[in-house]
Amino acid sequence: MDQYDLIVIGGGAGGLTVASGAASLGAKVALVEKSGVLGGDCLHFGCVPSKAFIQAAREVATIRKGDAFGFETKGTVDMKKVKEKVKGAIAHIQQHDDPERFLELGVDIYFGGAEFLDPHTILVEKEDRISGKRIVVATGSSPRVPDIQGLSEVEYHTNETIFDVEELPNRVVFVGGGPIGLELAQAFSHLGAEAVVLEQHDEVLVKEDKEIREVAADILEKDIQFVYGAEIKRVSKRDGRQKTIHYMKDGVEHSVNGDLLFLATGRKPGTESLNLSAAGVEMDDRGFIKVNDELRTNHPHIFAIGDVNGRYPFTHGAGMEGKLVVQNAVFGLKRKVSYKKLPWTTYTTPEIFHIGLTEEEAMEKGIQYKVFKKTLDEVDRFVADHRTEGLVKIITDSSGKILGAHAVGSGAGDWMQPVVFAMEKGSKIGALSNMVYPYPNHAAAVQQVADLYWREKLFDGVLPVISKKYVELFR
Repeated sequence: MDQYDLIVIGGGAGGLTVASGAASLGAKVALVEKSGVLGGDCLHFGCVPSKAFIQAAREVATIRKGDAFGFETKGTVDMKKVKEKVKGAIAHIQQHDDPERFLELGVDIYFGGAEFLDPHTILVEKEDRISGKRIVVATGSSPRVPDIQGLSEVEYHTNETIFDVEELPNRVVFVGGGPIGLELAQAFSHLGAEAVVLEQHDEVLVKEDKEIREVAADILEKDIQFVYGAEIKRVSKRDGRQKTIHYMKDGVEHSVNGDLLFLATGRKPGTESLNLSAAGVEMDDRGFIKVNDELRTNHPHIFAIGDVNGRYPFTHGAGMEGKLVVQNAVFGLKRKVSYKKLPWTTYTTPEIFHIGLTEEEAMEKGIQYKVFKKTLDEVDRFVADHRTEGLVKIITDSSGKILGAHAVGSGAGDWMQPVVFAMEKGSKIGALSNMVYPYPNHAAAVQQVADLYWREKLFDGVLPVISKKYVELFR
């Protein structure tokens, strides 16, 4: 039985970060991946294909606006061409996750399903037994399929199958209004389909700042038909490809027909086949692995990172956790993870950016805070682009320390990055104003919000009175 300093189970973003980092530092590492390819859900079914799909849809939507310049557009989208764009993006990025790269780093790769035999021993594909001083579980998550009457008798899609669709449906019905559902619903709308989202709650984007959420929802409603408070009861077949989704709303049963049914009903952890009970690893009632702030399980030598620990289901979050685990697992450090500065973006059009506390969270915590905000119709570059829908909002404490920042706007996930850097370095909001931004620049939206801080500090306080007196007496 081969012995390793570190065994990594899962070849997605988090697992690859740990495997490459640990091997580069001299550890003997084994990487186990059940799918036969590296890159994980993000590369093959999530972030990469969805963004390629969304970009294709945006380009189609732009073409359809050609009449504003005297062009006439007609025809329907060839979904096979969209599929080619998606597959091309995956293939290009897959090169970075070529197994040869990791083999050259000294990582031993095992393709096959992994299961625990005991806290240190892993059985791969019912054949190879390997032992590790330390083990990192990074097996990600997969779509959660709810128990809906009739669902097994109809065709439905999740993010694992949707990018293989080769014909544009007339109407797509989404069960669930989370980020994945919203991104793809709007994308299908831009491609020319009718998009309906059935959401059991009274609103979407519930983790976002309330003002941002309201602005974003108003924009999304131009492309998506929302049905709030919808409790799905059953699904039935109709003629041809159509399905009927039956739901209750306000005590009355309704139904909606669709050519394509998409389930955006959350994620489940990739723990089912790991036989974690043999290792005595504790899980919560949803099946996610419990970890402490060092990302250790109840067995200190076993770590869990990424989606499988149920904290933040982001690729960049898994990468961040992976870097920390390399330090803790290889060097025996006790570094603790913090998510206070972890940003995320919902890639709708326009994008929705989030980092730190929302105003509601600051209020709940009893923090004395200030809010500085600007609408994008006040920023010249957005005016020039004719993309003025949106809002930037920065929340600080009384000293100007940034507690949170939020935005909805075209490309917000990119031009809000100066705020991420400022928070990481502990800079106050005033530092964002003191930077020089090329004119006209999208990130000037950040600058203009930060300028409000100085305007309040310099011009609304005692300083103008002192300055006026100084000028009168000495200048």
